[in-house]
Amino acid sequence: MSDSEIFTQRAQALALLRRRGMTRLAEFSEAGITATTVGRMERAGEVVRLARGLYQLPDAKLDPQQSLAEAARLVPRGIICLASALAFHGLTDQMPPKVWIAIGRKDWRPRVSYPPIRVARFSDELLHRGVEHKKIAGTTVPVFGVAKTVADLFRYRRTVGDALALEGLRQALRRRKATPAEIAREAKAAGVWAGIEPYVMALTGDA
Repeated sequence: MSDSEIFTQRAQALALLRRRGMTRLAEFSEAGITATTVGRMERAGEVVRLARGLYQLPDAKLDPQQSLAEAARLVPRGIICLASALAFHGLTDQMPPKVWIAIGRKDWRPRVSYPPIRVARFSDELLHRGVEHKKIAGTTVPVFGVAKTVADLFRYRRTVGDALALEGLRQALRRRKATPAEIAREAKAAGVWAGIEPYVMALTGDA
């Protein structure tokens, strides 16, 4: 590879990183940037490797939700869910030690060493409900909305615990991040409305 080709690829790589924030090695490859060039840039300190196959500019502004963005880039078809989505929406003080990410029932289980992740499998119908796209650390991250997250917490309450599911519901209503009608709609779609309804009635009755 000539010096001019290396220079062009470096410029393209830097432009891609500025535009997308975190960038996967596969995305560099799709843009015609070789792994060799990325390796040279890493050794020169022009890029930082966050995890295997995931890169960022060294002066990129750190975000408290950085791990969510990293997980989303490494699992492109995944959606931030459950405790991680609840924390993102500011409805719990508990910071899960692993990033919860939803994938389809037939999707390959991602092999990601960092950040640590926990996988929840969703049907195609539920996987595509209530998805919001948020900017985190310069990259677009799919996150389930508040009402959908509350319903999912009750659907997975044996895994995440009753306390977290109830906290999510209570905080969502108290802070008016979701209405009872929105929660009811998502809970009915998830088949858990019968379990949530008594709590919604009690909480809204006290309002």
